[in-house]
Amino acid sequence: MRSLPSIIHLDMDAFFAAVEQAAKPSLRGKPVIVGGLGGRGVVSTASYEARKFGVHSAMPMAQARRLCPNAAFLTGRFEAYRQNSEIVMGLLRELSPLVQPLSLDEAFVDLEAGPYGPVLAETDHETGERLVLALAEDLRADIQRLTGLTGSVGAAGSKLMAKIASEQAKPDGLVLIEPGQERAVLGPMPVRALPGIGPATEQVLRRAGLITVADLAEAGEAELVQLLGRAHGAGIFQMSIGLDERPVVADQDAKSVSVEDTYEVDLADRDRVLREVEALAGRCVRRLRAAGRSGRTVVLKVRRFDFSTLTRSETLGGPTDDEAVITATARRLAEQVDITGGVRLLGVGVAQLADYTQEDLFAQALREEAAEHAEAVEAAEAEEEPEEPVVRRWMPGQDVHHAELGPGWVQGSGVGRVTVRFETPWSGPGRVRTFAVDDPALEPARPLPLRKAEEPGEEGA
Repeated sequence: MRSLPSIIHLDMDAFFAAVEQAAKPSLRGKPVIVGGLGGRGVVSTASYEARKFGVHSAMPMAQARRLCPNAAFLTGRFEAYRQNSEIVMGLLRELSPLVQPLSLDEAFVDLEAGPYGPVLAETDHETGERLVLALAEDLRADIQRLTGLTGSVGAAGSKLMAKIASEQAKPDGLVLIEPGQERAVLGPMPVRALPGIGPATEQVLRRAGLITVADLAEAGEAELVQLLGRAHGAGIFQMSIGLDERPVVADQDAKSVSVEDTYEVDLADRDRVLREVEALAGRCVRRLRAAGRSGRTVVLKVRRFDFSTLTRSETLGGPTDDEAVITATARRLAEQVDITGGVRLLGVGVAQLADYTQEDLFAQALREEAAEHAEAVEAAEAEEEPEEPVVRRWMPGQDVHHAELGPGWVQGSGVGRVTVRFETPWSGPGRVRTFAVDDPALEPARPLPLRKAEEPGEEGA
């Protein structure tokens, strides 16, 4: 453990929704919800204005619409999110070569490994803390200046406490936890505050009367090992007393994204196993999208009643982040597994990762829309009606450009019409116009930067 709070954790505030608000002046200060817009879509990110109505990430989109019907509901623009993530990560790498991104909008930084490391090593404790705070404030100011976005920063002597501090700093704040104060800060928190404690582990601990982190520390390592197993129990105990020796790992390209759950009672019912696999696949896709990635290989992990573990995988024709495709593939793999005797753990992952492609961005929405209209399509085919010409589909939030009116974004479309608001990140709220969906003057466009490039001689004026 470090004597100086030289590890910082940056977490951008409501990142996807914040990018949309920064790009669309008419949405600033209003509730914005980003996610899948079909019947089975889920919320990726909700702006703070939408969170006041109870909307949160991973919530079914249908529920979000009931809670906040007046919000702007937009599909994801992952090219825009990646552009701004690269700006933020570039600022972090100016502070240190040891930057560990966790997703597009979240990362750890080890300041001791950077250009300020020698100063931190030689200075007294008070001066070192002031330097860390100054670096963190400058980072937040630079992010605001270059992107117009806000981020929350936590500083501490370990990764665990730095992340706890950034949570306390939200939104748009900075919190430093002094080394030596770990147990005082952690003690009152619920056990779920510790990484590695999910819903199943929380229930095991709750049945044992362990509700807060202080309860875990008081229970002792032996009891936690008995409840959770040697490796998991020992790790949870160490964190409960504020010990975390995990280093910040230099930027490494993840090879896979996965989620898994351990069940208190072995699952022996095939239908229940398939339902759990579908839920895991949905969570895996949300994590995949948060990292701005897609993948080609779907992997199923099964640990049986006798602790034997097997994996099954299937490689698709191309990389995807389509929840329907990944769920169907995982389910197909699960149907091939013998579950006689019961299953104690299930996991779903995606490997052979790739960056998003434009085709990936709208795959889920198109698939959901196609599913919703499946009955109508089948009826048309049964009547052997001539095929209608293919028309372009416009997704809410999508960037467009009109030959005469310039750049804008899609507010909505239907019954052969598309409504566009013409504005840019650096303009005021723009006017709204409606066109035919096949208007040749309207074309899809790439995202604009959130900050307008400075003209020569403009800097410092």
